[in-house]
Amino acid sequence: MLIVVCEFCLTKNNMNDYSSKYIGNVVDVEMDRPKGTKHPKWGFEYPVNYGCIPNTKAPDGGEIDAYVLGVEEPLNTFKGVCVAIIKRTDDDDDKLVVVPEGVDVSDDEIRKQTEFQEKYFKSEIIR
Repeated sequence: MLIVVCEFCLTKNNMNDYSSKYIGNVVDVEMDRPKGTKHPKWGFEYPVNYGCIPNTKAPDGGEIDAYVLGVEEPLNTFKGVCVAIIKRTDDDDDKLVVVPEGVDVSDDEIRKQTEFQEKYFKSEIIR
């Protein structure tokens, strides 16, 4: 029996799984867009802190991105728990959802707080 495997499918599946290992783990986030700052190209304001996980690699070549929810003040850095992933189904740039330890956030609240940017993409929330 001959089994044909699509190399693109294998690569895409492996790339799509790069973020799941962070769920439930404590991560450090470095903000490149603290809450209240504007996107340099598109001009919209970030209503939440947004940054990346240092020394990681996402399929887009940058570091893995993260939304920090549950913190009201602008931050430069943050250590918290990754409680979910926003897995974009029409893009390969997953976003971690990071909150302070002990904070619970619903899928609806994640959608509401990240809508400012995620409205342009199709996605699912992975727990």
